[in-house]
Amino acid sequence: MSAQPVIEIAGLKKSYITPAGEVPVLKGFDLKVMPGEFVAIMGPSGSGKSTFMNILGCLDVPSAGRYLLSGRDVGALHTDQLARLRNEVIGFVFQGFNLLARANLEDNVALPLVYARKPRSERLVRAREMLARVGLSAHAGKMPNQISGGQQQRVAIARALANHPRLILADEPTGNLDTATSAQIMALFSELNREEGITIVLVTHESDVARHAARLVKLVDGCIAFDGAIHSAEAHL
Repeated sequence: MSAQPVIEIAGLKKSYITPAGEVPVLKGFDLKVMPGEFVAIMGPSGSGKSTFMNILGCLDVPSAGRYLLSGRDVGALHTDQLARLRNEVIGFVFQGFNLLARANLEDNVALPLVYARKPRSERLVRAREMLARVGLSAHAGKMPNQISGGQQQRVAIARALANHPRLILADEPTGNLDTATSAQIMALFSELNREEGITIVLVTHESDVARHAARLVKLVDGCIAFDGAIHSAEAHL
């Protein structure tokens, strides 16, 4: 493993201002995720999981503390630099797939490469490679509504891989899928982590999904209540 963490957080805090006053969501914790780790984040509703993932994905900013992403201080970057870093380092996978309804699967997968200003010919080659990687080569020309939910999530994973990310952030990636399809999607994540060394951090409320990871981080009331190997985390699953 590289000595430099993919994610390094120190004293992370996040509060929101409401008419009733300041509401603390994340209450100050440290965390490191090294290259090649597979981390599941769990916690009860309201524990701060979604807020934490938004900060990890550079979609929100902390109220206090420091966040280094691949060694770069996120808080020191202006908007354009942040967008570029996010597009270079992170692939996102969401519960709702977030595919463009009016674009075929090939164009959906190529979308991050549009933001990266890659030429169309290069975008299409990469999109076809990634659709093949998730077993959907034969469906490249189809629209999202012509394939199943499990296949749509595979397309979302292919899209997340388009820019060769070092880190995949997955927010409840199996939340809209049945048990058998969920297992297939998690097997794909495990394969990407094991064979390609991609760092994966996923939020889930499902113990069976979390068991595919090697490490569990459990949030309770905005604090880390457990951080350790999944095989020693049974009481927290």
